Amino acid sequence: MEIYIPELVNPNQTASGAAFATFTTKKSVDPTPIPVLAAGRLTRGRKLYMSARGEYSTTGTPTLTWGFWFGNRALTITGDIALSSVITTPSGAAAFPWIMEWQGVCTGEGTSGTLLGQGHLIQGTSLTAFSLFPIPITQALRTVTIDTTIERAFGVSATWGTSSGSNSITVNELRVMLLN
Repeated sequence: MEIYIPELVNPNQTASGAAFATFTTKKSVDPTPIPVLAAGRLTRGRKLYMSARGEYSTTGTPTLTWGFWFGNRALTITGDIALSSVITTPSGAAAFPWIMEWQGVCTGEGTSGTLLGQGHLIQGTSLTAFSLFPIPITQALRTVTIDTTIERAFGVSATWGTSSGSNSITVNELRVMLLN
């Protein structure tokens, strides 16, 4: 009999992340420290689960692209796990909630390893209503090439369509788990 145990990818954050605003290029919006997986831990057949939640605020109706990324401890994004479509946000959002989840399986390892997965974004359209969006946005983007031979950090990315101090995103919780 096999036993399947989820393994939380450490370190665990100790507080909610900052409210990131005034940017229009893809950016890590994570609380720190971010989860880091040691080299060689992502092997064929293992599953990776990512979950994040937080809040966002807007002025006007800016667009926002959400995603999960992989990269290094310095918060350098080297690839995307999954991205949403470009979503027009509601005007005057004030701490609207959001939840994003993705799960995939490692189908290949090495310098050209592969993850196959999908998930969803639940974006608040008010404090009490939500819209659901798939991530990634195409079947082809469900397969991600990732070097499994080196240490990998994982996080949440965002890209605002308009830079404003009122357009902000906060990640209150980020969880990454490795499932055998």
